[in-house]
Order: sequence, then C-alpha cells, then structure tokens
Amino acid sequence: MAGKFFSNQPTANGCKIYLMKLTHIYRIKPSTEQVAIMDDWLELLRRHFNYALGQRFDWLRRTRCQIDRCSLVSEPIGDIPDQFPGYNFQAGELKQTKELFPVYKEIHAEVQQQNLKRVDRAWDRWIKPDKSGKKAGRPKFKKKGEMRSFTFPRINCPLAGVNKIEAGILTLSKIGSMPVIMHRPFPDGFELKTATIVKKADGWYIAVSLEDDSVPSPKPIDKIKSAVGVDLGLKFFLVTSEGETVEVQQQYRKTQKHLPGQQQRLARKEPGSKKSQKQKEKISRIHQRIGRKREIFHYSVAHQLVKSYDLIAVEDLNIKGLAKTRLAKSIYDVAWSKLLKILEAVALRSGVHFVKVSPHNTTVNCSRCGTKVPKTLSVRLHECSKCNLEMDRDENAAINVLHKALTAVGLTVAAYRRLSGYTPGEVGIPDCEVGKLSLYS
Repeated sequence: MAGKFFSNQPTANGCKIYLMKLTHIYRIKPSTEQVAIMDDWLELLRRHFNYALGQRFDWLRRTRCQIDRCSLVSEPIGDIPDQFPGYNFQAGELKQTKELFPVYKEIHAEVQQQNLKRVDRAWDRWIKPDKSGKKAGRPKFKKKGEMRSFTFPRINCPLAGVNKIEAGILTLSKIGSMPVIMHRPFPDGFELKTATIVKKADGWYIAVSLEDDSVPSPKPIDKIKSAVGVDLGLKFFLVTSEGETVEVQQQYRKTQKHLPGQQQRLARKEPGSKKSQKQKEKISRIHQRIGRKREIFHYSVAHQLVKSYDLIAVEDLNIKGLAKTRLAKSIYDVAWSKLLKILEAVALRSGVHFVKVSPHNTTVNCSRCGTKVPKTLSVRLHECSKCNLEMDRDENAAINVLHKALTAVGLTVAAYRRLSGYTPGEVGIPDCEVGKLSLYS
C-alpha cells in the first residue's frame, strides 16, 4: 500500500484542503488465455506510445528549423502540420487508427486514451519546468517488453473498463473475470478512482487508486507532548534525539554476491531466446525481493515512530546530490527518499506533525551551547571544548534537528518542556515518555 497527500489551493480563510490518495495492490490470477490477451495489449500500446511520441518529435523538428538554416544532410519532407499533435489531436486520431489497424479495436477505448495521456505527461515533464524550475529528461521510445502496465480510469460504473472488483472476483472489459487475492478490504469512506493492471516479475497485479477528502488534522501545537528528531545515516539507519538507533539493513549488499553469478549466466545465453528470457525473469525476481524487504522495513520503522511521537522532525536532505559521491551504492541501498515519503504519508494519516528542516550545520553545531565543532566524516564522537559535552555525532545532529523543528512550528525548547511535563535532560531534551523507543533492527 502506498499513500500520498495532495494540497489544493488555499481557501478564503488561508487553510489548505487536503486530499488523501491510497493505492491498494492486489495479486490477480488470470488464465493462460487472459495472460496472452494482456500481453498483446501491452505490445500494441507500446507501439502506439512510440508512434505518438515520434509524431511529436517530428513536429518539433519541422517547426524549430528556420528555412535558411536547414541541414545539408537530410531534412523531413512534406507539409508542416498546422496543429501541434497534443493529446486532443492524437486522441481524435484513435478512430482512424482502429480503421487502419483493426487489432486495436480489441483494446478498451479508455485504456488507449490513458496511454496517450502517459505520452502527454512525459512530454510536459520535458518541455515545462516544475515548481523549482527543473525539467525532466527527453522522453524515450520504449523497447519490446518495457511497457508493463495499462490503466482503466473508471471502476464499478456503467461502461467502465473494470466492471466489478468484489468478493475475490475481478471483471475486466474485453478480458473477462479472474480471481483476485484481496488480502485487505477497501477502507471506509474512500472512493475507487482508477485501476492499473501491472505485470511484475512474479505475476500480474492490480493497483487500485482510492481517494478521500477527510484527512485527520494534525494535533494542535499546544497539545504536543512528545517529539523526536531523526538523523539518517549509513553507520546506523537512523539515530533519534533520545539516543535510540536502528541498524542498517543493507538489503542489496546482502544479495550482491549472488547477483553476479546470475548475470553471468544471462550473458552466456543467446539474446532473445527462451532461456535468456527465463534468466531475465529470475534476476528480476531477485531485485523484486530486495525492494519488498526494504519497503516492509521502512513501513515498520515509520509506524513505530508515528505511534510513539506527536511530532517527527527529519532533515530535508539533497539525496540526489549525496548519491553522486563514492557512497552512492550505500545511499541507494538504504533508500532514504522512500523512507521519508512513507513516513510523511503515515504521519499525516495519523494526525502527527511531520517537519522537514534544513540540514545546514546540524552535525557541526553543539546541541547544548551552539558552538561550532567541525569534524570529518571519520570522526564519530562530538566533543565540545566549551561546554564539555561528549556524545555520538548522529545523536547530537538529531537533537539539533529537533530544536530546528520546534522553532519551525512555533515552540521553544522551554515551552516544549512545559507542555510535555518533563524536566530537562543533560543535553537539553526531555527523557523519553514511557521507556525508550523500540524499533525494528
């Protein structure tokens, strides 16, 4: 399950309206004939995706070259299109596509429209900058086998592609009914929005998107009685401001000794053969197991933190920048970005404050007196000569993260102590509420 929160424009009173979106993923058991149909759909959609993308690139080449600066080698011939082949234009050509290629009549019309919307989103990410002014990379043509999902935009309504999903049965238009393993029911109050059929290494799945506009509001600031700062690292997965640590799991490093042998077997097989395809699927299942173990671990840590604290503070790290260093493999293995997304979704769903603060000087500053104590990465102990504080550098950073978060929400450390009802500890942070935090290791 994945969760996201989307904020609309502020209302008249300045408050934001939040929509909660969840995605429940269930395994489906299609028959051999249904698997063949869905594989054919994926291949046809891949070809249509590439044609629609090529149509846009062709328009771009024709309209971006001045007449006195044409290439001396080659140049497109024919009339320059008057209209940009955007989504509306390409969706209007679907009828002609079905006349020229009758096999596309077998694919649900809304699935083909969603495929063109996928092209449109990829194009917009490349052409239009996001809020931070950055653009995504140039869209690429998909090779055979790279299209692994298709989407039905409506569920359980007349003329919808997903006619029914209930009581362990999934009925898809033009594909038929098949068993679905619903290991968890749909939560009350959520509306079923879209359904995406996904082909993974170990079989077929359906990802159902649900939406609800009733998101629990965070606890009032004056009701916060327990807060924690979290410092992410590589020696320990995380260290809290109360000195608790979570060991690094290293899911990929534990498996990487097994992967080279499997990849060498793939290299010795004839490309495109059945044995080669079978070996590729075996390697894909290995990576899938790694990802699933890592995700389960992230959810375990996130839920334990949310159950224990009213406010959780983390650093707003530039993870992409850190991944360009010699520690790239270790950083990708711990997947900090994935943890922060999961932690934010779980916290907001539970009404817990989730605060990101700048990581600037959190490691350097002394958490007791604020004196700057420069240290290299190899120095694991924080030693302040001014106030004689000695503690682990990660715990010191976690306390500084908590101090910054309290300031961000409008609380001083002194005010927080009064609200929590504890006496200040040695380093200026109250002791844990009831025993120490117990996290999965």
